[in-house]
Amino acid sequence: MIRIKKKQLEIFLKKYSLVALLLIGIFKINAQSLDKVAREKIRNLEKLISKAERNDIDVLKEKTTIRTAETFLTYANWDEKHIAENEKYFKKVPLYRDDALEKAKALPDFERKEVVLMLDEAISYLQLLIDKQVFRKPSKNIDWERVGVEGDQLTFEGRPVFLTDYTWKPDTKKLTEFHGNQDGFFITPSYIQQDGSLIPSVYNKLSSKEDGTLGFIFLNHKTVPEWALKAYGDSLVLPTDRYTVYDIDNPGAKDFQRRLIKAVVPFTANRKFSELGYMLCNEPHFFTQKTGDKLAWASGPVTEFTKAKFRNWLKQKHQNIDVLNKLWSSNFKNFETIRINIPIDTGLQGTPTWYDWNLFNLHRVTEWYQFLKNEIKKYDTNAKVHLKIMPNLWTDNKRSHGIDLEALTEMSGIVGNDSGAEHNRTWGPPYEWEKDYAFEWRELCMGFDFMKSVSPKKINFNSELHYLSTVRSRNLYLDPQYARAVFWLAHTYGMTASQIWYWPRKENGAISGRAGKGYAGSNSQQPRVTNEVATTMIDLNTNAEVIMAMQRQRKPVRIFYSKTSAINKKEHMDDLFHLYESLNFEGIPLGFVTKNIFEKQDHKKWDVVLVRKTPYATEEEFNAIQNYLDQGGTVIIDSESLKRNEYGVPMTKTLKQETGNLIELSSKESIKKVLMLFLERKGLGGNIIIEETNKVGKKGCIWKVVKNKKGNDVLSVVNVGKTNASLKISFKNKKQFVCIDLIKGVEVNTNPILKPYEVYFVELINMK
Repeated sequence: MIRIKKKQLEIFLKKYSLVALLLIGIFKINAQSLDKVAREKIRNLEKLISKAERNDIDVLKEKTTIRTAETFLTYANWDEKHIAENEKYFKKVPLYRDDALEKAKALPDFERKEVVLMLDEAISYLQLLIDKQVFRKPSKNIDWERVGVEGDQLTFEGRPVFLTDYTWKPDTKKLTEFHGNQDGFFITPSYIQQDGSLIPSVYNKLSSKEDGTLGFIFLNHKTVPEWALKAYGDSLVLPTDRYTVYDIDNPGAKDFQRRLIKAVVPFTANRKFSELGYMLCNEPHFFTQKTGDKLAWASGPVTEFTKAKFRNWLKQKHQNIDVLNKLWSSNFKNFETIRINIPIDTGLQGTPTWYDWNLFNLHRVTEWYQFLKNEIKKYDTNAKVHLKIMPNLWTDNKRSHGIDLEALTEMSGIVGNDSGAEHNRTWGPPYEWEKDYAFEWRELCMGFDFMKSVSPKKINFNSELHYLSTVRSRNLYLDPQYARAVFWLAHTYGMTASQIWYWPRKENGAISGRAGKGYAGSNSQQPRVTNEVATTMIDLNTNAEVIMAMQRQRKPVRIFYSKTSAINKKEHMDDLFHLYESLNFEGIPLGFVTKNIFEKQDHKKWDVVLVRKTPYATEEEFNAIQNYLDQGGTVIIDSESLKRNEYGVPMTKTLKQETGNLIELSSKESIKKVLMLFLERKGLGGNIIIEETNKVGKKGCIWKVVKNKKGNDVLSVVNVGKTNASLKISFKNKKQFVCIDLIKGVEVNTNPILKPYEVYFVELINMK
């Protein structure tokens, strides 16, 4: 890494600020001229690229930017000729409904102006590289045909890499060369015939498919074969709008899935296009909840097959009907006569009936996906499976959805998810996070930390990434730096590969028939956002070893997660988040621990367990914590935790301190204070101190520190706060140091002021 003197840095900043001056005239140029101006700037950038290459300067970013520019100029020309069609899509978004026509008319020039701005930035920065005012490490355009899965990482030419692509992006070289080249295959139950053969068109396509590039197999569940309906009856299909339209407890479901998997998997086994695994389901959820007469989202009834399975499950769990009747305050004659109303009413939350049903729902869904996994591995012994699980099903409070994130993550060979982050509102009441933060990071950080705690040695594949847009969060004028911030944060927290939602345009710019309500204001109208994603991925891959070190950080602090309290308490995950939030801005790697993690993982992976606002626990959960204490562990607990069993019956025992260390505290503030002292005494507090001040008065910079191969500290900071943050960075031993920006290759301020969304990524070099 090369340092530059203060005077050189001033020159760099002055030159880079010229970009702003270049913009002054852009908005005065008419539509016809904008396209011409943009194409002239492409030619200028191409000339600079040639000059830079002669000087051995890596220009992958600039080549990517040119491709992005060319793509969106094509899109702008299409948009100019299809105002009415774009107006229709803007009307689908509440935020843009009232001025949909104006938005549609302005869109072509908005895209062109963004392209011009993007090109100006690229030209200015490349000139700085040529003038040696900034410096760049070499990077490679990744060949997806040669990427492999190795443990918890993807590798290319012996180095870890991170990959991303877009859902439904056209498979053309123009779009796959720089913006992702993911492969795969889609299968759905209607593909299988009663004799066990695939329908001819699918068979021909699958049997002739080449190995292709790294990809995954998408198992769809939105269809049912006609022959199965005739054989098993109409009850095979449920009257509920879900991504799984059929009853997983109906024997017909296993019948047609066995036939489908047997027909398909021999063709997909050990192929490059299946190396990212078999995605067992898209956004699985099996909500069975109502409040009075109002059904919760995606909730619906269950069949007699499910009810019979529930009765058998209750019999195995309780053994004696008298035991169940006492808990439920019921008078059933035997297990066969048990009847409850499903969807279950939320008014029952906290009761034994509520607990048993929701625990069973988690169990039966996990059992179903275990069945699918087992069937796949009959024909592909090396198969890795995963599910596109929405992490908010864990980070939020509801537990009536049937998705046991821990069990399903543990079962999977790849950590699958559908992680999202929101940055604004297109409709609805304000979010809680808006008071303090520039974007919502709870699902991303907390969800990834939990999944990484459960399965630390697997890759993390976000197969429907919702960081750029969600149902309720979209902004046509989104700051591209948000894209950098959220992608950077996600990769430091564990993400390995992703498929971004989404690319609903054809190669000529026409809107895809699958665009739906999510198109207007999305990344397919945002050239700078799309380009920022691509260039951020280049920076991540250039520094992949350090990013992997951040993913692999030991998590000394573990928060105890009780599935029991999560089922029984209305706001249990809010309480857990508030503790997590209070610690997540201190540079401490955080994790979670559960009964299963206690029992299956080495206790040396952590140093302290925090138990807060967790009143309900099974005897097995209690014993797991006590056993950890007995082995010398440290537990910090509040006065309201571990007081009742899963059925609300008061516990007859309390945790005992013998060989371990048991500390009882009340508030999260006192827990944090004692925890920080504990970590300092244990030498786990790290060598770096970061003091933050901002106008909100609540920390907003999430940071991590690791050692690089040279033994120097590398610091990553992302400002998720809603205001500028002033940082003061120092070493505890007060040694002198400088900070080298690992993207720009220049010395930067050790007391930076970070804007919202800003990423600060530096190597700290000691001054001798």
